[in-house]
Amino acid sequence: MTLRARLSLGLIGMALVLLIPLLLALNSLERLENTNRVLRDTDFAASIAIGRLRTATDDIRAAENALLFVHDDSSRRRMTAGIAHADSLAVALRAYHLERESAQIRSALARISEAAAAEYEAASAGRAPEAERISAGRLLPEIARINTTVRQTESDLRGRTAERVDEAAAVTIEAQRTAAAALAIALLLALLIAFWLLRSISTPVFFLERGMRAVADGDFSYRLPYTGTRRDEFGRLAGSYQSMTRQLAELDKLKAEFISIASHELKTPINVIIGYLELLQEGIYGPLSPKQIEVAETMEKQAQTLTRLTRQLLDVSRFEAGGGRVEPRKVDLARFLQHLEAAFQGLAVQRGIAFRVEHSPSLPAEVTWDEDRMNEVLGNLLSNAFKFTPREGDVTLGLDGDESEVRITIRDTGAGIPADQLQHIFEKFYQADNQASAALKGTGLGLAIAKQIVEAHQGTITVDSKEGSGTTFHLTLPAHAAVSRISGRHRTSDLG
Repeated sequence: MTLRARLSLGLIGMALVLLIPLLLALNSLERLENTNRVLRDTDFAASIAIGRLRTATDDIRAAENALLFVHDDSSRRRMTAGIAHADSLAVALRAYHLERESAQIRSALARISEAAAAEYEAASAGRAPEAERISAGRLLPEIARINTTVRQTESDLRGRTAERVDEAAAVTIEAQRTAAAALAIALLLALLIAFWLLRSISTPVFFLERGMRAVADGDFSYRLPYTGTRRDEFGRLAGSYQSMTRQLAELDKLKAEFISIASHELKTPINVIIGYLELLQEGIYGPLSPKQIEVAETMEKQAQTLTRLTRQLLDVSRFEAGGGRVEPRKVDLARFLQHLEAAFQGLAVQRGIAFRVEHSPSLPAEVTWDEDRMNEVLGNLLSNAFKFTPREGDVTLGLDGDESEVRITIRDTGAGIPADQLQHIFEKFYQADNQASAALKGTGLGLAIAKQIVEAHQGTITVDSKEGSGTTFHLTLPAHAAVSRISGRHRTSDLG
């Protein structure tokens, strides 16, 4: 599945998941609306109709009094109109599911209509006692019966309305709970989908970033874990990355081989030049003038510089090709330090620099190092310290440690290295701007070789420096290193 399809599928899934609580909420709102509609169209409307019926019953009672005492044609029409109005209201109760109450009230109204006609006839004929008996015995009990039915209906409606209100409240609570639960589940599902999308994108990006960082550091052996298993854009990127690292590794190998071959081939003509220069200086081909001697000495110095550069190039190419083997042996540390101090004490006196070696009593008596290689490392670092330290400066070689590791510090008070250049000083052929303060220019290979040798001893080397205040190199080495080599840019051990 392509990245675009995965993103589309994830977004559609999140939209559908978030749509579910909305649909449930809409369904609950519809149920609540139905309940409210029933309340409005039945119970509330029925209550209003019952209220009007009570008023109409009161009007019938008032009309009956007028009919009894006035008994004119106007009171009779008023009575008839009141009964007809009350009957229409009773008929309307059927629409509110009050058929029984409607029938009872209409039946009572029919008897009231008959009694009212008889009462009017008796009152009009002057039979007042008979009219009063009709009123008390037939008409008023029916009116009372209607009032009783109305009161009972009102009571029933109140109960039914309360039930409807409770139902609406229950629907509301249920809607809230359903919406909350659905929203929580939807959010969880959306988070899971988002996590899936994030993981499917961030994981290959993370490995690609690590791979590109490894390439930037010169490591072309890093392999992406999903090469060939993905069929999306990241799979194609991984294929391109693997192709790029393979070609870079081949180019790097060709470069190392070229440097090795070129350096090896340069040794012979350089040695021949140095040999003939020595013969010239010894006068084998006749005496030299002072100017010729000066020229010969300059040429010899430059030839020695070429020899040193060739040797360093061979060392670098050998390490990068995996042939930079170190062979640790037992080394008397005190003797090693004495020889190192003696080698640089004369240079310190010549340069007017205070040189001292400091070591703690906890140092082991013996270490297992490649003595020649470590002598090369410390000699290179001390040479640089003397090179960049002015007269009356200080150079200190400090050692501390125990039976498991040895920590070495080489500190000077020289020119220092700019902060933005510190991260590059262990790169081949890189030279910091402080070269201007040195009497002799370097080749930019010494520190690269020193780092490779230290790492071949399973150690580390770092540097601290402040421009104008000096530089400090920190080396941490195991007291007993194993036989190992640098393979490309990764350390391997012959002892596993």
